[in-house]
Amino acid sequence: MGTFVTIHVVGAAAHKSEARPPMLREQAVERAFAWFDRVEQCCTRFDSSSEVMRLAAQAGVPVPVSMLLYEAVQFALAVAEESGGAFDPTVGYAMETRGFNREYRSGRQIRSALDCDRTALDCSYRDVRLDPERKTITLLRPLVIDLGAVAKGLAVDLAARELFSFENFAINAGGDLYLGGRNPESGPWSIGIRHPRSDAELIEVVRVSNRAVCTSGDYEKRSADGGHHILDPRTGASANGVASVTVIAPTAMLADALATAAFVLGPADGIRLFDRLGVNGLIFSVSTPDLGSIPGSAARPSAPRSGTDCAAADSLAVTRFATQAMHEYL
Repeated sequence: MGTFVTIHVVGAAAHKSEARPPMLREQAVERAFAWFDRVEQCCTRFDSSSEVMRLAAQAGVPVPVSMLLYEAVQFALAVAEESGGAFDPTVGYAMETRGFNREYRSGRQIRSALDCDRTALDCSYRDVRLDPERKTITLLRPLVIDLGAVAKGLAVDLAARELFSFENFAINAGGDLYLGGRNPESGPWSIGIRHPRSDAELIEVVRVSNRAVCTSGDYEKRSADGGHHILDPRTGASANGVASVTVIAPTAMLADALATAAFVLGPADGIRLFDRLGVNGLIFSVSTPDLGSIPGSAARPSAPRSGTDCAAADSLAVTRFATQAMHEYL
């Protein structure tokens, strides 16, 4: 997954009458960490031996897959449908051709063994078929499934499941977070959101309990041509108009995927997507779209939350769009 994972367990067990030896907590944390390896072995496109890359080599036939991969792909396809294709897990080959194909540990390039002309670039989520009874996946044409906006959130959720009995804990997987219960001071967890144009500044702070928080930004990864890693599947180019998106949702997999979808959709349709699915979020845009086109959202200019002088703040200014209920977390 190319990220560091930290787990912090701070509270007593949910059933305080039970004796909870430290060994049980250590074992739960080990099981939580183990999920990240399991999900990566299944879902990464940066390893030719992973299950999802073995699937890519078998286009045109139903392939029995693990429940883990089946659920990840099924969820990704549901978000693709809900977002009208703004989120699409079949962008793997397009990502590869744009240079987003280096394995993070070794640095070596991973190339899919597809016989591709334009075929794998013209595909969409509609070229993936699921059989819920047989738990098979059929790729109707040569393509590479990219689960980068799903797998990390899935791993966070599975890790959180191992820790629920301890009530108060935090999992951070490179900015995809799940915050259980309370922090060490018995208050909600405070999560800083990076300013998308200044990595030394925070643009907002949210306070959450028993929620996932995930952010997608155009500053995270860049290709040789300067484009960022969040592609608009409908055009094949890096999505523009949005600098970062933060989503607060019941699960990290949902927050992770919707952050990517909203980034591609832009502020107006992104906020509508959040409202339709009952999640909360912030969208920071470097442009200023018609604020009246986003009914029900709160929009205002934002600058870094620090002692930055006015001139510097103006040069970093972005416009913030938020769901109506977002104030509960600010």
